[in-house]
Amino acid sequence: MALAKRLTDLTVDLMMIPGLSGYETRVRKRLAAELKVLGLDSHSDRTGNLICTLKGDDKRPSVMLFAHMDQLGFVVRKIEANGLIRLERLGGVPERALAAQEVLICVGEGRDVPGVIANKSHHATTPDEKYKVLPYAELYVDAGFGSAAAVRAAGVDVGSPVVYAPRAFEMGDGRLCGTSIDDRGACAVMVEVARALQSVAAKPTIHLVFSVQEEFNLRGAVTAAQVLRPDIAIQLDLVLATDTPDMTARGDVALGGGPAMSLFSFHGRGTLNGTIPHPALVKLFDGTAAKAKINLQRSAHIGALTDSSYVQLVGQGVASIDIGFPCRYTHSALEVCAIDDLVKLTELLNAAMPAIGADFSLNRDDYPQ
Repeated sequence: MALAKRLTDLTVDLMMIPGLSGYETRVRKRLAAELKVLGLDSHSDRTGNLICTLKGDDKRPSVMLFAHMDQLGFVVRKIEANGLIRLERLGGVPERALAAQEVLICVGEGRDVPGVIANKSHHATTPDEKYKVLPYAELYVDAGFGSAAAVRAAGVDVGSPVVYAPRAFEMGDGRLCGTSIDDRGACAVMVEVARALQSVAAKPTIHLVFSVQEEFNLRGAVTAAQVLRPDIAIQLDLVLATDTPDMTARGDVALGGGPAMSLFSFHGRGTLNGTIPHPALVKLFDGTAAKAKINLQRSAHIGALTDSSYVQLVGQGVASIDIGFPCRYTHSALEVCAIDDLVKLTELLNAAMPAIGADFSLNRDDYPQ
């Protein structure tokens, strides 16, 4: 099966599996099964990270390649007496994109409860209300029940995880649309990297980590890094596509333009953290992309944050970089990526990993600015 087809099929499969931060079990089991088909062993730590190690040359710097399994969403905060359900937001959920969205309340495979985030009837809205975005705390879910007792009888209770109703479909020009492309697309890429590199002898030891709770507090991957103690950390995630009218001032990252490398990220809201990549890794990916004739786009942005922000601080420090694929409409119920970008990202990683040799320097003084 061609790489593009495998990536599409696995990404779609993963997108259709609910896995709110802290509730990633179904996604983890699917990925563990996929690795087992490849003949690879994996294990979970207490936090829930799924870890698979490709043994390589111990003289080379070790690598932790990671992507998060979880997705953003909600938890049930309150069940009203009339059966309507109030939500607490988990992760960076965009409030203006919530009204009238279909959701899934996760109570167990085969028992999940569908619902809809209510939107006040248009005929009854005042002129002011038509242009107002309701805070999430004022929204409620209608799951069709007429009483709190009926809601609880269906298995729903305070704390139950809630996600956008899983959707995935292909569009024109090889585009993929749906829920949780962030970061199931990168999880699929990691499986393909494992497929390609497991039998390659001339490579560093590569720890593949499918991490948890990235959308909650960006700490899931840290526990894995504390145990694995990698020399290098390469985080795979979306990169903001800026090729739509509302995003053109943010950069020059185009959907379908190839994988992207982050040269600067900073959250800027609620936390003073981000990632400035290690120059050795910038040189590695720039050089690999040029040699492989892969267009590598560049991104520098404020407003997003990844696990690498904290992984880089483990031990004596971990040389870190964020590499990813362009994505539109991030954190909404319908994100969009280009399948070819996932293909090129896979090819870039497959070429870059063996290029990390025993003489690969992580001394910053070897990379004058």
